[in-house]
Amino acid sequence: MTDNSSSPLAKGSVSLRLYPHDGPASEQLDEVRELARRAVEVGYDGVMVSEHHAGFPGYFPSPQQMAGFLLAAMPSGWAAPCPLLLPMKPYALIAEEVAWLAAAFPGRVGAGFASGALPVDFELAEVPFDEITQRFKQALPLVVAALRGQADGSLADDRAIAACADQPVPMVAAAQSLAAVRRAARLDLGILYDSLQAVEHVRALSDAYDEAGGTGPKILIRRVWIGGPPGEAVDNQLDLYRTYTTEGTMARWDQGANTVLAANGAEAADQLHAEMAATGTDTINIRIHVVGLSPGFIRDQLDLHGDLVERLKRMLADSSRLS
Repeated sequence: MTDNSSSPLAKGSVSLRLYPHDGPASEQLDEVRELARRAVEVGYDGVMVSEHHAGFPGYFPSPQQMAGFLLAAMPSGWAAPCPLLLPMKPYALIAEEVAWLAAAFPGRVGAGFASGALPVDFELAEVPFDEITQRFKQALPLVVAALRGQADGSLADDRAIAACADQPVPMVAAAQSLAAVRRAARLDLGILYDSLQAVEHVRALSDAYDEAGGTGPKILIRRVWIGGPPGEAVDNQLDLYRTYTTEGTMARWDQGANTVLAANGAEAADQLHAEMAATGTDTINIRIHVVGLSPGFIRDQLDLHGDLVERLKRMLADSSRLS
């Protein structure tokens, strides 16, 4: 059994991204709780869940709430709503939700923030889509300060927000541009990359983050499949991403879809470690889910990840000692 006692989103941590399968809500909840439990049992440090709305395939509408459901089912490890769509509602309400989640599960909650990309999300929130970038830039330093116990005004009176002064919530920001990584560095945030960014682009962003004085985790995202590849399901996943991604973002995608295909866990760990070295990243979030696959396929894959996680965490620890 691999130790999974790292703090949320810590450098060198290995986490799993969780998604719902296609089915009734109650079944989705049962399945994702089971996957979270299995993830920490095979050695993952924690899990992430991210946000979309209106039944968008593979996502949850309230990752803060979902993280609470998962933590209650996990015997150990952390959970992070990551990324949350920060422009969806006033930053103070998001800060309160995350802070109270952290109060309920001390030392086991992290958070990540993104501006968003899917118009229907903001239609439901009655937020003009053309305002989301500016709203994100304005809200990010405020929510970060709040979750470090440094809120201004009446928000500072919230007991869970105040408690963050003694136990700040670990946080990262989604990053696809030089401006984004430099903003994160100024705020002393870690960074979370997009799963399809090409190696060269991620390396340029990592270098810029380091040059700007960033000291937080630089989190690479990769999909992993052990054994035979999941056929055309990866292409289906890419088609889904294309429905809400800009041409500029797609131009920075890796044409291989950044999916690691390996015969076994040790081989997958070696490939992932090599990609982390090439991209200048030090932390990783792994995806198994591919749209259209049954829950049984995902559970079977996860059962093969024990060797992957153990070997990769050992390699990352050795790299950290040498640096």
